[in-house]
Amino acid sequence: MLQSDLTIAATINLFYDVFIPDNADRRAPLLIAVHGYGAHKRYMMREARSVAADRFVIAAIEAPHPHYRRTDDGYRIGYGWLSDQRPEQHIGLHHKFVLDVIENLDRGELIDREQIFIYGFSQACALNFRFAFTYPDVLKGVIGVCGGVPGDLETNGVYRPFEGETFYLYGDDDEFYSQEQFAAFNDKLASRLPNYRSKHYAAKHEITDEMREDISLFLKEQVCRDVN
Repeated sequence: MLQSDLTIAATINLFYDVFIPDNADRRAPLLIAVHGYGAHKRYMMREARSVAADRFVIAAIEAPHPHYRRTDDGYRIGYGWLSDQRPEQHIGLHHKFVLDVIENLDRGELIDREQIFIYGFSQACALNFRFAFTYPDVLKGVIGVCGGVPGDLETNGVYRPFEGETFYLYGDDDEFYSQEQFAAFNDKLASRLPNYRSKHYAAKHEITDEMREDISLFLKEQVCRDVN
């Protein structure tokens, strides 16, 4: 008798880096940075620090699935968040990872629970939108760059309205998404999110300096709004 897909529960370590500015206020705003396919937490920490004001605590989280990726000088280790095989498990792990990081930082009295933003590139975009729609009261804002939207956006009964600020950025020469796909993503998000803005850039599948400037302004606007 053949028995398939039996499981054994296991514990794994999920890795993340935290940056705390020297002059950060107690209970500072939090920016959670989520890298795309084949990257790592160090890359996304650099990107987050380039756009976040000195008053932000930053948590860069790393995907749990390592693999070799080809580079100009050989192969290096990169990380991925999910695949088409049992994606619901990987999505759930991402959700738990984000929630646990928030709890850890909150216990240390480092962050303001009312000012949590999540910033994702490429593969992380749809994951972060799934999180925002599943836990709409956790985040104040979402930033998505050069990525897609959840494939179950119209069919998942768990999703609830998200009223936080959302900024969606994409390029006009992306190697992985067509302009028709981006237009459809943009329309879907605009129809669902009441506080939504997007911008189209002269860019490939990348984060450009112009994008960084606009993301920095977006974050500054949100934080200054609370101060005022």
